[in-house]
Amino acid sequence: LFATCSYEDIRVWHTPTQKELLRITVPNMTCYAIDFLRDGSGIVSGWDDSKIRVFFPETGRLMYTINEAHKKGVTAITATSDCGRIISGGGEGQVRVWRVQERVAKSGQKTFVTELEEAMKEHANAVSCIRVSKDNTQCVSASADGSCIVWDLKTFHRKQIMFSKTLFRCVCFEPEECQVITSGTDRKISYWELYDGTLVRELDGSRSGSVNGMDISLDGQYFVTAGDDKIVKVWRYAQGDVTHVGLGHSSPIMRAKICPNNRLIVTVSDDGGIFVWKFPF
Repeated sequence: LFATCSYEDIRVWHTPTQKELLRITVPNMTCYAIDFLRDGSGIVSGWDDSKIRVFFPETGRLMYTINEAHKKGVTAITATSDCGRIISGGGEGQVRVWRVQERVAKSGQKTFVTELEEAMKEHANAVSCIRVSKDNTQCVSASADGSCIVWDLKTFHRKQIMFSKTLFRCVCFEPEECQVITSGTDRKISYWELYDGTLVRELDGSRSGSVNGMDISLDGQYFVTAGDDKIVKVWRYAQGDVTHVGLGHSSPIMRAKICPNNRLIVTVSDDGGIFVWKFPF
């Protein structure tokens, strides 16, 4: 399965048949970001009405809502692997950490209690992407203000910050979590050392237009990029070279994702097109 979001709805797709299984509709609202809870129990979504909505993936029924999560809409969202926290980014630049607890009433009905643990305020513009480390101890956020910040999820303090003359669109931890890679409107793919925040490598990600989507394979050997040039590229992480190119989109590509088993790549474009590509390795 995979899910996509846009104006008024979230859609869940069956990958083998490429058919829509479920449509979750929220009238007159735009969903900016979605993520599956790691245990598959929910779809976490961020909306332009400043709400975080979590849905049951089987039925599309609303599980719970976090109201007024951000002042200028929820522009980025993810969850920790233990499903106990949601981390959101907003149009105003804040990164917020929400604690989620499940409780069972005497009647046997499950309820969810959410609590804001911390609001981290350093970005000066919208947060475009958030990723959490495997051990849930840190996360990294990318922003349109030209900064990427690594946050300690125990102390909620900044651990590291990286600056560049770009509007960052995406950021990824490499699997060993010694580095992150970023991309954005400057068309560059940048490798950063987490230890000291230094830029150690820079690649030309595109000849024209922003690089909007990026994802790394679980083994860390490959990553995929896509953007305004409408081209999907598969790269070798260590060598920094392009091994395969995918052509087909007729509009700028906004997101790219490698499926966990490394068999497929899913890309979505500004015109609503969804492409499923066979992973070449």
